[in-house]
Amino acid sequence: MAARKTGSTRSTRKTTRTKNPRERGAKPPFPKARKVRAPGLESELRPAADHGETSYRGSGRLEGKVALVTGADSGIGRAVALAFAREGADVAISYLSEEEDAAETVRLVEGAGRRAVSIAGDISREAHCRRVVERTVRRLGRLDILVNNAAFQRTHESMLDIPSAEFEYTFRTNVFAMFWLCQAALEHLPEGGVIINTASIQAYQPSPTLLAYASTKGAIVTFSKALSEEVIKRGIRVNVVAPGPVWTPLIPSTMPLEDVKTFGKDTPLGRPGQPAELAPAYVFLASDDSRYITGEVIGVTGGQPLP
Repeated sequence: MAARKTGSTRSTRKTTRTKNPRERGAKPPFPKARKVRAPGLESELRPAADHGETSYRGSGRLEGKVALVTGADSGIGRAVALAFAREGADVAISYLSEEEDAAETVRLVEGAGRRAVSIAGDISREAHCRRVVERTVRRLGRLDILVNNAAFQRTHESMLDIPSAEFEYTFRTNVFAMFWLCQAALEHLPEGGVIINTASIQAYQPSPTLLAYASTKGAIVTFSKALSEEVIKRGIRVNVVAPGPVWTPLIPSTMPLEDVKTFGKDTPLGRPGQPAELAPAYVFLASDDSRYITGEVIGVTGGQPLP
């Protein structure tokens, strides 16, 4: 493995030069978009997503820290893992089963000179959540930052079409896992530790077709605000990032193709966000720059308002 450093790796992806935020990412319609097999692979995403491979520059804000990021094989999780590494953190990468994508995230983290640990498995199971935390601490020596990012969603035209087992699985993946991971992490997080949970614009502007997913995101906001008041007494901060529409493999693997092709067009920016555009919010909340912030929700929504 390369010597530890803060920096960036080279990539063939071209960086746009425009300063207009409406033109900084791929805009719909996406005529080449196609359905992606669940749970979603980056290699099948058209157009490809930007995780900050050529654009994110670190400045040592997380030097010497250890972070655990769930759902870090692709999308927002990969962008966060990459940014954390370039800021000086070692990163544990939790993912379901997407081996190829997880290997690429490991490559990006190690390319920034940091240690990476990848941990496969289903976080809807309590025992696995506890193993993820324990393996992170055992392999990387400590735990300073927990990012609960992994999520499950599926669209339905009517709530009458949602199977009970799917509704339960959505909550077990999005809410129960967060609860179990926070419980396990709090046994290790030191004073100054950080928990960042991922909600969504869906917590505030829920779509009927995403009823189960939106409900979990509302629960995440409430959970995080309550937990923040308890653990700040131990010097641990808890905050939330609420993304708007973001271009990740989750979208074409869970939504109708006609919706995928126009995804993000209704935002004031007229496009979906790229994972690279979410990562700075997580870095800010993980770093000492946000030391006076806890129990808050930062919206990265493309201009859609949060209450």
